[in-house]
Amino acid sequence: MTDMKLVAELREKTGAGMMACKKALDLANGDMEKALEELRKMGEIKAAQKTAERTTAEGLIATYLHHNKKMGAMLELQCESDFVARNEDFVAFANDLAMQVAAMNPDFLSPETIPSADLERQRQMFLEEVSGDNKPEEMKAKIVQGKLDKWTNEVCLTKQAFFKDEEKTVEQLINEKIAKIGEKIVIARFVRWELGKKGTIS
Repeated sequence: MTDMKLVAELREKTGAGMMACKKALDLANGDMEKALEELRKMGEIKAAQKTAERTTAEGLIATYLHHNKKMGAMLELQCESDFVARNEDFVAFANDLAMQVAAMNPDFLSPETIPSADLERQRQMFLEEVSGDNKPEEMKAKIVQGKLDKWTNEVCLTKQAFFKDEEKTVEQLINEKIAKIGEKIVIARFVRWELGKKGTIS
């Protein structure tokens, strides 16, 4: 299991996201220098540096309505300038993200936005699942963490595989757009409705 102190240290050094730092350290087997290189390969450092201490006062609201008119989504995508907000590529990306919300039904925006109570409840659920297994406690802990990571990737919009290209996550696409456009891009919030069901707001 990755040492969370190392994750915090790498995050402080680079400004990259917590999950990206954890993934980089896992790939590097805990080696800090190799983890830095992994982050560079993922484009996380470049994106983090570009977005540090910038404000997003512009952007747009994108909507998606399913053809049967029984399910829809709305998403606010922010950027730094009105020029970028009107850019065709930015608009198309915002529309794709609204479709992502409609299709993949995320519960949260990112791992950092998951309430601690929800995270702990899910952890306890996975602990109960492995409690009867005849395995060492250390192995059980790794299994639980693996299940928790998988669950996080499924319920968080930024960690979900992009529905048009499952080789990339939404977070990776955002970082690519940041590197290409040169402005900070942030998903501020989203909402999803389905007829007869409680809506998801994040």
